[in-house]
Amino acid sequence: MKSRLSLSLALVLCASLAAQTAPKITPPKDALGFNLGDDYQMANYAQLETYWKKLASESDRMKLVSIGKTEEGRDQWMAIISSPDNIRNLEKYKQISQRLAHAEGLTDDQAHELARQGKAVVWIDGGLHATETVGSQQLMEMVYQMVSRTDPETMRFLNDDIALFVQANPDGQDLVANWYMRGSENPNAPLKPPEQRRNGGLPRLYAKYVGHDDNRDF
Repeated sequence: MKSRLSLSLALVLCASLAAQTAPKITPPKDALGFNLGDDYQMANYAQLETYWKKLASESDRMKLVSIGKTEEGRDQWMAIISSPDNIRNLEKYKQISQRLAHAEGLTDDQAHELARQGKAVVWIDGGLHATETVGSQQLMEMVYQMVSRTDPETMRFLNDDIALFVQANPDGQDLVANWYMRGSENPNAPLKPPEQRRNGGLPRLYAKYVGHDDNRDF
C-alpha cells in the first residue's frame, strides 16, 4: 500500500514538474490583445514580426531568418518550423535538397538514398494580395499552431517535414492593416466605431513600383 502511494505521489510530482518546466508558447490573443479573425481587428506586419520573434524565442521548433528587404525597407521574415532535431540539422537538409535539385551526375540509387535521408520542404506563404486580408492573418495563426500543438499528426508532420512560412507582401500588410485599424477616412476626424471600419479607399498603392503584386516576386 505504501509503495503504491509513494509511486502515485512520485508520478504527481513528475507531472507537476513537467508542467512547470514545459515552455510556454504565447497565444495570439496574449500578444495582440485579440484573437486572429476577430471581427473588426487586423494585425499589421509590425505585429507579425514582433510576434514571430517572440515565438522563436519560446520554441525550439522554430527558427526565424530574414530573406531580404522589401521595397520599403522592411525585413521579410521566414519562419522555419520543424522538429527540434530537424531545426538543429537544417544545414544538412539544405545541402540534400540542393544536391537533389541539381542532380547532374547522381545515379538513381544515390538520388533515392538522398531522398530517404532528407525531409520534405513545404513552402507556405500568405498576404500576396494585400487587400485579401485573410492570408496574412491565418499565416500568424498557422505558425502558432505548429509550434504549440502536440497531437500525433502535428508531431508526425514536424518530424517528416520542414515548413517555411513567409509573408509575401509585408509592405502591403502594413498599409492595409494600418489603414483599416485607423477607423476614420479623415485623420483629423474622431475615430469611428470599430463596426464602421473599412479597407477601401487606400491612400496609395500597396506595391511600391507597379501598383499590384505580379506574383513573380519570388
